Amino acid sequence: MEPISVIAGPVSFLDRADVDTDQIMPKQFLKRVERTGFGEFLFYDWAKEPGWDLPANPILVAGENFGCGSSREHAPWGLQDYGFQAIVAPSFADIFYSNCTKIGLLPVVLSAEDCRSLARAGEGEVDLREQEVRFAGERVPFSIDHEIRHRLLGGLDDVALTLQQSDAIAAFESERELAGLAGVPTTAL
Repeated sequence: MEPISVIAGPVSFLDRADVDTDQIMPKQFLKRVERTGFGEFLFYDWAKEPGWDLPANPILVAGENFGCGSSREHAPWGLQDYGFQAIVAPSFADIFYSNCTKIGLLPVVLSAEDCRSLARAGEGEVDLREQEVRFAGERVPFSIDHEIRHRLLGGLDDVALTLQQSDAIAAFESERELAGLAGVPTTAL
């Protein structure tokens, strides 16, 4: 996972509330296990509508309750594969929000008014280090869990976090092996 600091550039606007994960990534595309190649299927049914235009910009602004529905990881994978690096919305479904942070797709909660203003500006910056979104001369702060922020700034997924404890894991395994050789039940550790 790549570290995130500042995501800047043009903004795409999906002016719809309650966008669920089946609308983001329809079920017929969930048969693959790779995290890549899903971008072409993003909003598959909506993309067939006349006038649909959702450019692959770094920042997506969406409506409230974005990512509701099932807990499929394929929805954030598709959004990221399409080109989005940050999603700004008034609210997110909890599991969707968590799935985004685990792959390095930055979800940012701003008020509905600030989301509309960012969309109207057409471009902006999402600064994770400073915890603010900048657009059209405005600086809007946002909150994010300290540990999630640390992981995203460092580009640390769950595996990388575990590997940071490799010395402690090796020590535990060594103690366990010695205890087993000494006839001590490993459940006693």
